[in-house]
Amino acid sequence: MNRSCASLLAERQLVLQVLHSTLQMLGSVVGRHVEIVLHDLDRPECSIVAIANGHVTGRRVGDPVLVGPRQDLGFAAVRRALQDRSAATPLVLENYPTLAPDGRELRSSTVIFRDSSGQPFASLCSNSDLSGIAAAHACLGQLLGLGSAPAPRRDEAPDMEQLLAQIIQGACPGSGARMSKPHKLDAVRQMQERGVFIVKGGIEKAAAALGVTRYTIYNYLEQIRAQGAEE
Repeated sequence: MNRSCASLLAERQLVLQVLHSTLQMLGSVVGRHVEIVLHDLDRPECSIVAIANGHVTGRRVGDPVLVGPRQDLGFAAVRRALQDRSAATPLVLENYPTLAPDGRELRSSTVIFRDSSGQPFASLCSNSDLSGIAAAHACLGQLLGLGSAPAPRRDEAPDMEQLLAQIIQGACPGSGARMSKPHKLDAVRQMQERGVFIVKGGIEKAAAALGVTRYTIYNYLEQIRAQGAEE
C-alpha cells in the first residue's frame, strides 16, 4: 500500500470513528421512532457498522446496504458521487419520503461522505416512522423514551446475492430480453431506487437479466438522470 492509499484509509477510518460517536449521541436523544444508520460503503455486503433504533426497519449491524427503505434517494446520490469525484464535500439529501420494508411510510435524510479524493465511502442516514399518526398515544410514549426498543425479528442476515436476485426479478419478471425499451428503462429505474448499481456486480447482473450489455445499462442510467433533471 503506497503512502497516498494509506493516508486515504486513515482519513476514512477517522471519519467513520467520528460518525460512530455522533450516531451514539443522536441515538440517545431522538425518539424510538427515528432510526439512525451508519454505512461503510466500501463493504456493501455488510455495510451497516452502527445503528440506533433498528426496529424501525428491522435492521442491525452487519446487514447489507440493500436491506433498507424502498425508494431511497441516497442510492442515486452515491452513484452520482461515484461518477463525479471533482469535489470532496458531503452530499446532503434532506427530508424525502421512503417506505419501510413492510410498507410503512418513512421520512428520510442522508449524508454521503467523500474522502479527499472525492470517493464516497460512508453515509449517515435517518429514517422516521410516520405510522404514529394512527397511534398517537404509542408515538408519544416513544418520544418520551419509555420502554426498551424491541429486538429485530430476523435470526439470519440476508444474503447479498439473493437480495440482488429478488430486486432484479421484481423489476423485470419473466424474460427481460423480450421487454420493450420503455419497460427496460422503468426496470432500471426500479433497480436504481433499490441500490442495485452501487453493489459490485450489480450492473452486470442487471444487464444479463435484461438481455443487454453493461454499456446499455449505463446509457439507460444517463437517460434516467436526464429525465430527472428535466422534471
